[in-house]
Amino acid sequence: MNKIESTLLSAISKYQSMPLVIAYSGGVDSQVLLHALTQLMHANKISPSVIVCHVNHGLSANAQAWQDFAQAQCQLRNIPIKVCQVKVKAQAQQSLEALARDARYSALHNIVDQPSAIITGHHSDDQAETFLLALKRGSGLKGLSAMANETPIGKDLLVRPLLTISRAEILDYAQTHNLRWIEDESNLDTRFDRNFIRNEIMPLLSQRWPSIVNTIKRSSEHCREGQLLLDELALEDLELCQSKPKCLAVEPLVELSVARFNNLIRYFLTQYHCLMASTEQLKQLRQQLNANNDKNPAVKLGEHYIRRYKEHLYLTPDYQDVSQWQTNIDNLNNHASVDLPDSLGKLFFSIIKDKTEEVLTNEKTIEHLVALPTKSQQLTIRFNHSNPSCLPDYRNHSRQLKKVLQELNVPPWQRKRIPFLYYGDVLVAAIGHFVCQEFVAKVDEPSVKITLLENNE
Repeated sequence: MNKIESTLLSAISKYQSMPLVIAYSGGVDSQVLLHALTQLMHANKISPSVIVCHVNHGLSANAQAWQDFAQAQCQLRNIPIKVCQVKVKAQAQQSLEALARDARYSALHNIVDQPSAIITGHHSDDQAETFLLALKRGSGLKGLSAMANETPIGKDLLVRPLLTISRAEILDYAQTHNLRWIEDESNLDTRFDRNFIRNEIMPLLSQRWPSIVNTIKRSSEHCREGQLLLDELALEDLELCQSKPKCLAVEPLVELSVARFNNLIRYFLTQYHCLMASTEQLKQLRQQLNANNDKNPAVKLGEHYIRRYKEHLYLTPDYQDVSQWQTNIDNLNNHASVDLPDSLGKLFFSIIKDKTEEVLTNEKTIEHLVALPTKSQQLTIRFNHSNPSCLPDYRNHSRQLKKVLQELNVPPWQRKRIPFLYYGDVLVAAIGHFVCQEFVAKVDEPSVKITLLENNE
């Protein structure tokens, strides 16, 4: 058994209970990966539960020919293949390389429903290129760790068993076994950063320092060990600072050094798959800690925000403006329902005979009982209001709605996302928070049962 096959067998033997999904482009790396796996299968060294995935990005005039080649190669080896056609559209401030990669991995993760091991043909030269790309971007230890042998992604494991194998060894294997493979013409286009590093920079570095790929690999491993230590420290700090999911307490955060604060925020964002904060954004977040309690600063991070409210930092999505949304509720006798905008959940309405039925409140579901409207009153759900004076069921005196919501410690951004029930132009309830006393359901009288099923984003 040669080096590539033995390395492959050693790396994937622990995944025998999982389906193996092979990322197969038809290029020399994936062709060698496929051939070596086939050899191991024929020798009964690994389970035959293997499926090949070829992703057709449609970015090249040769895309269909490459797909035909991939299908023919798998048919020759009697291995099932799944072809995924994806569309990659150029987007501002995002490289085509990154968009194509994201589309490719999304397709790979959807091949099988159960947890699987996704096997790629990345090798040590790819690792060196990834390191230099991270260096070019100014990445920290996490980025300079480059590619791990195994990375959990959702339900699956992304496995790179050939990271100790060089490109030269890959080519030697292919030529020894008379393999055919695809040459992607875009690999010569040095407008793409990776191709520039591969075709222009690495040959110069290797000419000057022949062992440069191995030394970069060593540096990458040192960075990974350093990152593991930082993660351990961040986990300790998170246990001290996280008061509830997606929420950090300001008081213990203030006690952290700048370096530990930055490390904790990066770790915290990683836990929720958020875009990593830049150095400037981390500086802004640090400044939030000193904001007065009556201020509510926010820092945008891609599709998320970190917002300050009183003594906490909250991680939230970048919410849509729902202020102009409203809908009428008709036919209560038919158990009406309403899908709220921006993933806020769903409302259900029904008429019950008396107030003896118990209302339910838990993490996902909130219920209210309110008096029936008159025949002339239109039921409306809306998110805007004119700050009316209201008397909630738990208070003894009326107060302006804005003051009531402050009293309830509802964060400012959530106050704009409360569905309000109106009868005509009169506020009946702030759903999820209170019912106005005038409209509290009375014992032994029919009433409207409102159920809010939240998405809890």
